[in-house]
Amino acid sequence: MQTIYLLIPLSALFGSIIAGLFGAKIGRKGAHSITIAGVGIACILSFIVLFDVLAGNTFYGDLYTWAQIGNTTIAVGFKIDQLTAMMMVVVTFVSLMVHFYTIGYMEDDKHNWPKDSRGGDNSYQRFFAYISLFTFSMLMLVMSNNFMQLFFGWEAVGLVSYLLIGFWSTRDTAIFANMKAFLVNRVGDFGFLLGIAAIWTYTGSLDYHEVFARLPAIEHTTVTLIPGQEWLLVSVIAISLFIGAMGKSAQVPLHVWLPDSMEGPTPISALIHAATMVTAGIFMVSRMSPIFEMSDTALSLILIIGATTAFFMGLIGVVQNDIKKVVAYSTLSQLGYMTVALGASAYSAAVFHLMTHAFFKALLFLAAGSVIIAMHHEQDIRKMGGLKKYLPITYWTSLIGSLALIGFPFFSGFFSKDLIIESVHESELFGAHYAYWMVLLGVFVTAFYSFRMFFLVFHGEERMDKHTKEELFEPGKVVTWPLIALAIPAVLSGYLIDPMVVGDFFKGVLHFDESHKAIEIIKEEYQGIFSFVGHGLMAPPFWLAMGGVASAWFIYMKNPAIAQWGYDKLRPIHTLLDKKYFADEFNMAVFAGGALALGKGLWAVGDRFLIDGLMVNGSAKITGWFSSIFRHVQTGYLYHYAFSIIVGVLAIMSWLVFGMGRI
Repeated sequence: MQTIYLLIPLSALFGSIIAGLFGAKIGRKGAHSITIAGVGIACILSFIVLFDVLAGNTFYGDLYTWAQIGNTTIAVGFKIDQLTAMMMVVVTFVSLMVHFYTIGYMEDDKHNWPKDSRGGDNSYQRFFAYISLFTFSMLMLVMSNNFMQLFFGWEAVGLVSYLLIGFWSTRDTAIFANMKAFLVNRVGDFGFLLGIAAIWTYTGSLDYHEVFARLPAIEHTTVTLIPGQEWLLVSVIAISLFIGAMGKSAQVPLHVWLPDSMEGPTPISALIHAATMVTAGIFMVSRMSPIFEMSDTALSLILIIGATTAFFMGLIGVVQNDIKKVVAYSTLSQLGYMTVALGASAYSAAVFHLMTHAFFKALLFLAAGSVIIAMHHEQDIRKMGGLKKYLPITYWTSLIGSLALIGFPFFSGFFSKDLIIESVHESELFGAHYAYWMVLLGVFVTAFYSFRMFFLVFHGEERMDKHTKEELFEPGKVVTWPLIALAIPAVLSGYLIDPMVVGDFFKGVLHFDESHKAIEIIKEEYQGIFSFVGHGLMAPPFWLAMGGVASAWFIYMKNPAIAQWGYDKLRPIHTLLDKKYFADEFNMAVFAGGALALGKGLWAVGDRFLIDGLMVNGSAKITGWFSSIFRHVQTGYLYHYAFSIIVGVLAIMSWLVFGMGRI
């Protein structure tokens, strides 16, 4: 099986290299064929690995020694267990669907490049190389058995996301967005690196098993971060690691890069938001559950951050008019739900929602892309309407994705979202009460903005121009087939609640302390699918979701004037949400402005005063001053020089006579 483990990431990497280096020679068909074949092989082999793991066969070991530093070995190795196998299947399946979809979406990419730009040359092939490389990077991350390889995959997905978000590099907005994503993630990655460094310093290893085995020895170790205040080392490590997760999984306040990532082509929006980069933080915290379970402080912080993200980022989605940004803010909100589950020690519920969310969110993004193609790249939902009769496949798959997103009974999101809400309700950690109300209210908000978009796009009056209406049609099968393929798990994946959450699928893989019994309580109360659904129909989340759908229908379908009235009466709140709580303005003023002010200060003091003023001009002035004195010696008269020579000769002779005589 070790050969299969290696082939899974390497097949994706091979396709990326061929398409990237030889794209001009193999052409468009060759590029998408080789990358789809590579990811397809990875997907098939991932399913084989999953079934092998289900049969009881796991793997942990090093395949290649990269470096030896003292007693620490840095190796390329794999940890193949239930969590890894599930992530491999999700990543490769969603990526494969995105690869197929990209053939149709990027077919006419040439028009996105100015005629005088060479960036459009082989852009199609380059895009396939990037998304295949993205898949390789995520696979290396989830399959790793040590922190160094984890960090390699962590940084690799960040690098490729930078390339993909700014793929249309002639657009200033795309360049700004990818730089923003890169810089914000560097903040999170700095904390992540500090956590890894602390682990290495105090355990002497980067290997998962060795680190986890040595945790009891440092459980009560304290460190002094501020004079006079001691912190538990495990809390410092856990919080540092979570800061890394905040960057990758876009949690407040490191969330600002994710909505702007919509500047990239829609296929990469689906891949980033569904199965790769943003899920890396959720996966990492779940993998590191033995560390996080030792710190209630870290878990409480995770609860509060996740709940804040889930509710307040969802509110921003209510005022968005760009179809992709509505879906983007739903991603932020759903990542908040996953993070809340992590804080409640419901790791299995978090990764279960990660899986269901990957399918229905990829479906929603690709459906949004289908609408964008049909609308000749128009993304404003206010210029759409009545698309149901023009795009029937897109309509029904979008409806499935939306119902899964809001947690409608019998759809995948219903099971995973209700589990998270129940887990938080059972938690006794500090911040759990706040988190419960935030995720509960978030259900209404999610349903409202999701069906606001759905109704405005597919129902009501047709608001597009005459030319667009005349050419409205369903995109080709290469676009619609991936939608259908993703719609199936968007419905059915929720039925894996047993064994994934209430069963023993993650037994021995995800750890929780005996005092954190949220999932155990849910397991004891679980009595089957239909009982779970029946209970859900009577619970507040269902009625809040239905209230959100009904409100969206009533406001935007029956009485559109209410929306305008609300805008007029609640203008300050609308402005606050439209400006995204002024987070960008704050960052530009404080961090970007502060960096500019610091740079100007260093230039004024360091460059202009110290270097130019003192070292360069100062030394020149001193030299000039000495020269102005000694130039008087250079008179140009021969008798002055003769006199000087005589004086010098007399001085030397005196030294020779009197000085040498004493010796």
